[in-house]
Amino acid sequence: MTAVLHPKVAGTRRIGRRDVEVTGLSLGTAPLGGLYRDLSDEEAQATVDAAWNAGVRYFDTAPHYGHTKAEHRLGTALRRYARADYVISTKVGRRFVPRTTPYDGSEGWQNPLPFQAIYDYTHDGILRSFEDSQQRLGMIDIDIVLVHDIGRYTHGERNAHYWKQLTEGGGFRALDELRSSGAVKAVGLGVNEGQVILEAMAEFDIDCALLAGRYTLLEQGTLDDLLPACTARNVSILLGGAFNSGILARGVQGDLKFNYGDAPPDVIERVARLETVCRAHDVPLAAAALQFPYAHPAVATVLTGARTPAELLENVGSFERAIPAALWRALREEGLLDPRAPVPGDQP
Repeated sequence: MTAVLHPKVAGTRRIGRRDVEVTGLSLGTAPLGGLYRDLSDEEAQATVDAAWNAGVRYFDTAPHYGHTKAEHRLGTALRRYARADYVISTKVGRRFVPRTTPYDGSEGWQNPLPFQAIYDYTHDGILRSFEDSQQRLGMIDIDIVLVHDIGRYTHGERNAHYWKQLTEGGGFRALDELRSSGAVKAVGLGVNEGQVILEAMAEFDIDCALLAGRYTLLEQGTLDDLLPACTARNVSILLGGAFNSGILARGVQGDLKFNYGDAPPDVIERVARLETVCRAHDVPLAAAALQFPYAHPAVATVLTGARTPAELLENVGSFERAIPAALWRALREEGLLDPRAPVPGDQP
């Protein structure tokens, strides 16, 4: 496959104050771990190659994805490229051990590897998780490490216990050691909620946070608190979930999934209104969804998942598509965008 220049995709932004830059569009690897549908090693390699040829140079993974499968696949796929030419992040907070009970499929992984997670946000747990990831990826140099799924969204009432592991059990200290020693270039969180990022910023000097959703065409509540705080503190947002789990990818005729579940009626109604405005301006909803969050100065990259080269190239096309300024004006006029939200074309 021949490389094609995609200037928006390949353009870079710095992570906080650190010496690391990520491309505008990046590849998340939950699909490579078999999320909802498994794929072959060859298909995983082809998808990574398609991303590379499109100019993507930032790749995010996690032990959780396919119960370590995605890390194995991504490492294998990337090792054919020069290590200095790309940025990779993985996550800590879960240690994986041999499975002792049958997998029930509740997490959505198809044919995961035979391991199960133990949550561990302690100093030693984070360092052990990091070392395990190095071995699975087959590489020593990992650019960014993110604390995965800390917060009430994941842990509910148990979150206080795990938060204490980070603050009093040395979890944040382990992140500081990894960064200070040069083992990683940047540290942060990988979460589904904005509040826990604010709480982490009050405790520790994070560089970035991978936020799934919460700042999309459907949701702009983080303009009230999180995004201004990130701008003030120079904390970069790695924006995942721009399609809000699927509904913004195909609209109301597609996969009616929102926030990992079935979309409620009010969300479906709002998406239908977004589609109507986009259609009037001849803009695919997916293109508006991918480009909107990247206009905010705190957002360093937009992470998208892809299972096949075709899906990857569709996302590239959406990210590169020219969108008239009239679309963003119309969305604001219809009350579908917070008037404080920057849109493409607002920035110098």
